Amino acid sequence: MTTAAFLGLGSNLGDRLGNLSRAVALLADGGDVRVVRSSRVYETDPVGGPEQPEYLNAVIEVGTSLDARPLLERCLDVEREMGRVRAERWGPRVIDIDVLTYDELDVDEPGLTIPHPRMHERGFVLVPLLELTADPILPGGRRVKDLRLSADTFGGVRLYGPPLPVG
Repeated sequence: MTTAAFLGLGSNLGDRLGNLSRAVALLADGGDVRVVRSSRVYETDPVGGPEQPEYLNAVIEVGTSLDARPLLERCLDVEREMGRVRAERWGPRVIDIDVLTYDELDVDEPGLTIPHPRMHERGFVLVPLLELTADPILPGGRRVKDLRLSADTFGGVRLYGPPLPVG
């Protein structure tokens, strides 16, 4: 059985676009995650944390035979393989991969919250996610139509390039 999930990708160190593309390729290694499609790539201002370079962000849709926790573990494995060091919260990173949604599942366990708990507050997630699905499930069972979105939600998000290669 294949489950649809959306993953958020971000990078602000080194070859940012190359890092996003490499993460997509590594996620698909092994056969139990198939990358279906990608949003376009956006350049975004850093949110929170220390002074740091701008990010490139994208969202990918995957089909997977993995359960939610093993999918998260795959994402963390790819981050480690690419050299991510978790030195400071919201600090710069070679790659960040977040499980945004996993089908319509609602999970609240130590180390795993789905839908991603802050995705509806972040333009760098919402803009590319809305390219792929018009009505994603959000934290608390809400939908986009239930949100009070303002220009501030989408500030600091600029189109950078076409979708990431997925195959």
